Amino acid sequence: MKFSESWLRTFVNPSLDSEELSHLLTMAGLEVEEMEAIAPAFNKVVVAQVLTKDKHPDADRLNLLTVDVGQGEPLAIVCGAQNVTVGMKAPCALVGAKLPGMEIKQAKVRGVASFGMMCSARELGLSEESSGLLELAADAPVGQDIRQYLDLGDQLITLKLTPNRADCLSLRGIAREVAALTGVPLAALPQPSFRISGSHTRSVKISAAQACPRYAGRVITGVNARAATPAWMVRRLERCGLRSISALVDVTNYVLLELGQPLHAFDLNKLSGGIEVRFARAGERLKLLNEEEINLQESMLVIADEKQPVALAGIMGGADSAVDDATTAIFLESAFFAPHAITGKSRVLGFGSDSSYRFERGVDFAATLEALDRTTQLILDICGGEACPVTEAQAILPARNPLNLRASRVERVLGIILERDEIARILTRLGMACSEADGVYRVTPPSYRFDIAIEEDLIEEIARVHGYERVPAFPPQAVMPILPQPEAARPLDSIRKMLVLRDYQEAITYSFVEAGWEFDLCGNATPVALENPIASQMSVMRSSLLSGLMDALRTNLARRHPRVRLFETGGCFSAIPGGYAQQDRLGGVAYGTALPEQWGAAARNVDFFDVKGDIESLFPPGSLTFAAKAHPASHPGRSAQIMRDGQEVGWIGELHPQWMQKYDFPQPVVWFEVDLTALMQAKVPVAGEISRFPPVRRDIAVVVDEGLTAQSLLDAMRGERASEVYEIALFDLYRGKGVEDGKKSLAFRVLLQDTQKTLTDVEIDRSIARLVAVLQQHGAQLRM
Repeated sequence: MKFSESWLRTFVNPSLDSEELSHLLTMAGLEVEEMEAIAPAFNKVVVAQVLTKDKHPDADRLNLLTVDVGQGEPLAIVCGAQNVTVGMKAPCALVGAKLPGMEIKQAKVRGVASFGMMCSARELGLSEESSGLLELAADAPVGQDIRQYLDLGDQLITLKLTPNRADCLSLRGIAREVAALTGVPLAALPQPSFRISGSHTRSVKISAAQACPRYAGRVITGVNARAATPAWMVRRLERCGLRSISALVDVTNYVLLELGQPLHAFDLNKLSGGIEVRFARAGERLKLLNEEEINLQESMLVIADEKQPVALAGIMGGADSAVDDATTAIFLESAFFAPHAITGKSRVLGFGSDSSYRFERGVDFAATLEALDRTTQLILDICGGEACPVTEAQAILPARNPLNLRASRVERVLGIILERDEIARILTRLGMACSEADGVYRVTPPSYRFDIAIEEDLIEEIARVHGYERVPAFPPQAVMPILPQPEAARPLDSIRKMLVLRDYQEAITYSFVEAGWEFDLCGNATPVALENPIASQMSVMRSSLLSGLMDALRTNLARRHPRVRLFETGGCFSAIPGGYAQQDRLGGVAYGTALPEQWGAAARNVDFFDVKGDIESLFPPGSLTFAAKAHPASHPGRSAQIMRDGQEVGWIGELHPQWMQKYDFPQPVVWFEVDLTALMQAKVPVAGEISRFPPVRRDIAVVVDEGLTAQSLLDAMRGERASEVYEIALFDLYRGKGVEDGKKSLAFRVLLQDTQKTLTDVEIDRSIARLVAVLQQHGAQLRM
């Protein structure tokens, strides 16, 4: 909402300067987004009138003027403007005036003395371009300071309003707030002084009572549509960001800004019969004021005459019934359209209007007739004519149900004690009717406050008006015991830190993803679909973190990051009988080189086993196993299911070449995803005796079939190991010379140690023989 400060001060004029007023509004919840001066600083510029005009003797494009500046003798001024005429009034900078970028001095121009300078809008800093002198109105008082005449000390204030404060989308609404905050009385608008002198009317019928509970209209005949809009009105409109169109349109726009009530003027002679407010019918079309012709949907509310729709209710009028210079009679509309009937229509149409912006948020339904009378008065004053009686149709208006406000609740929520009279005074200044009994206030919100619905809304209003800055900041005083931290449960932050230490960066992506990602990467043909997605590429809920991470990876690669490691924690969603389920997971992707560029190690791309090591570091040692299994996102031979204690807890794999090509990944992408619940289960350490005796290492090398997994042999040996064997691990895998085709060589490290004695060779050989026997049972042959 952009408005002129000087216009605001015609309603309420507190003893605050512009900066203080801006701060007051911001602290009250009406954030001032921008404040800018109408004109740069300059002085000694007055209203002047050209008395005579003669050609310069030595310059064809210059004129010699005598100018009345209201200070005695006329001044001689040399001027080159092409639009200068005798009798016109324009700004004149006197000798000594300081304008933006220049200072005016007495000088000779082509041998002729000049005692000032006639000014254009550009020279005063009012516009970037100008084609001549800034022509002023004929009634401009000669000699008056131009800053005072054009109100150039004004400030333009732009508010960043929240959607619930539709009552502040007008000058009077903002003035009400300032009056409530400062206690300065609010000036009332002048009462209409016109009289009903005509008899023409148009019948009004409401066929959609819930969408339009109130509709009023008035015929005004004998208007002069060619009348000029007054300069003061044009100036106020322009400073609020609206351009002047015609007197009739300008007046409706002016009242829109002044009172917040959208209005529309129809050319009476272009209407057929009475007015009906109804929903559009199938096949109907309407050409709007923006020259766009639309197919009306049956959910769209329209204003229609006996033949066809003539306006899109609450949004925009129709071109075929619009006023123009030939208009002599109008039907002036003022209505209240329910927010639910207008909301969303602008998005469907692809355009909106100042009217729809206000109706979507709620307009004061009690001011419908007041705005109609105010507009009528201005039209009669500017365009002339005769006002006819109002025709009104009314259904059930929104109820303003009273609310109970407890003084004890105010104290508890705000943490301060307010006198009961102070609470009542604040509510009254906000335009609310209230009565109090036994510390409970019965409060009725005004018709323009659609955001007051519960007790907490009233408490917020009290806090705003009392002043957030006046609420003291006390140090917290509370019993704050240290919460238990079970060793068997790891906090999520510790898992995040572990991944960061392994060179990953955390990503946060949307839970909404593209349906194609779900089908390609998860094989999910029936994801949870959104009824009202915020974008076409975010139409379903994710069942895996993989799609969001892949999209984030693509974004990083597009910005030329050659090495990317990302992880994310978040919910994944799926449909179940009778509802939906959410599972929290940890996912990650790795791309590029395994290590940052350096001289200590040769460059190589990250692979499956690098990421496998990252995952194993997150779980207790030895708690995971990996089973080869296909996944829709992974390379057929580079995909595994992650198991913990026999239960599936996640997946790891290298992205399938098909998806690498489709989604433009030049190098392999390794990804993983694990169940966050399983990951947060920690293994509680158990104290054990430390042996004082030396450990013994033995290596066992065997040749096995290519299809036999090392994990199955490890599991078998660990299940049959003797008590003195405390570690069995694979340390070598070999294929090549000396090993038959279809075979592979595996080498295992076996560590033995006893806590009570040094192991003898006999005991060591017996334990090793036991392990070898287990290997042989699985078809392994000792490699010599």
